[in-house]
Amino acid sequence: MSQKVFNGQKPLKGEITIPADKSISHRAIIFASIAKGQSVIKNFSKGKDPLSSLEICRALGAEIEHNENSIIVKSEGKYFPNKGDITLNCGNSGTTMRLMSGILAGQKFNSTLTGDESLSSRPMKRIIEPLTLMGAKIESINNKAPLKIYGSSLNSINYESSIASAQVKSCVLLAGLYADAVTTYKEIYPSRNHTEIMLSSMGANLTSHDGIITISNSELAPLDIEIPGDISSAAFFIVAALIVPNSKIIIKNVGLNETRCGILKVAENMGANIEILDKREICGEIVGDILVQYTQGLKSCEISGEIIPTLIDEIPIIALLATQAQGTTIIKDAQDLRNKESDRIKLTVSELKKLGANIEETTDGMIIRGKTTLTGGVEVDSHKDHRLAMSLYVGGLICQKEIQINEFEWVNISFPEFVSLMCSLIS
Repeated sequence: MSQKVFNGQKPLKGEITIPADKSISHRAIIFASIAKGQSVIKNFSKGKDPLSSLEICRALGAEIEHNENSIIVKSEGKYFPNKGDITLNCGNSGTTMRLMSGILAGQKFNSTLTGDESLSSRPMKRIIEPLTLMGAKIESINNKAPLKIYGSSLNSINYESSIASAQVKSCVLLAGLYADAVTTYKEIYPSRNHTEIMLSSMGANLTSHDGIITISNSELAPLDIEIPGDISSAAFFIVAALIVPNSKIIIKNVGLNETRCGILKVAENMGANIEILDKREICGEIVGDILVQYTQGLKSCEISGEIIPTLIDEIPIIALLATQAQGTTIIKDAQDLRNKESDRIKLTVSELKKLGANIEETTDGMIIRGKTTLTGGVEVDSHKDHRLAMSLYVGGLICQKEIQINEFEWVNISFPEFVSLMCSLIS
């Protein structure tokens, strides 16, 4: 399915509520499925990736009632009923595969995790290595899916990760729930900490201090949770309002976890007109409303180091934002973008160039020179990457001529409401 975009410089005006945070949705359904008792999850994401996690937990034996407003999960605890030798399809979701690997490694049955073509090309050595050190038995072809996981007794480890990855961290911590002693995980840079927040609230024996997280064999208590809006989804609307002249919008109920808010810090460094309203805490997560106004005098900046894990998913849309900032923006230390749904460094550069951006690829990032008029009048491709597709759509809003985005249906992986919400703001 292709999507045509032409806005004619119409401003964005109004208020929207962003769909639920996908990272928290994944963790809520997975953790509730290994907690003994009944959990209630409100505002669960409708994206295909979190639904993959839900269906896998259901297949493993969790009793899940899914209605329009909430999900009720009933579980007997962290050991699923013996399923013999079960195959579980993660779809396109790397989060599902990596988190479930940590849980399945400690079960009393064997399982195989599969995925679509994109997921089957992504690196899994990053979780296979620490799980193997814990005594897990995992078979793969070249450290990629499908993963055959043999349920095993796990031992604790002290593990220092060479990459800042919340998925790897979560995998190891979840395996630590089944290990024989204290497991320690050390981060190179802080990554998103939803796992630590949620596991702690569910009674796990977990500590976290200065990038060192410990966990020991624990039983989880059920939880009631309301999931805030997804900052990664809000990012597209933040950038759209900043670069489309005369725009002014409010994005309601957005999660503002400090390990996820890198895009707001970058926007602030660029001189963006953004204000946080009604900041509050819900279920251990900071939440607020974001007021965004068009900003004419954006300036360039360097994006590198420890901020990268806090905005890794937003780099394609940040690259677009940088095309509208005066000066040269440099993005570094983002080499893990090459291991996402696509090689996001290469393809973000190639597709934005088609729109008229002055952008070049580097080994670990990109260089963007602005301010640039985006001409459009071309066909671009999502390359089956939902975040690239939405970034190109936002770019189309300021192009001088209509663009066509091919394979736009991949947006449904994370944000099926994207186009309708964007159209609701265009006056």
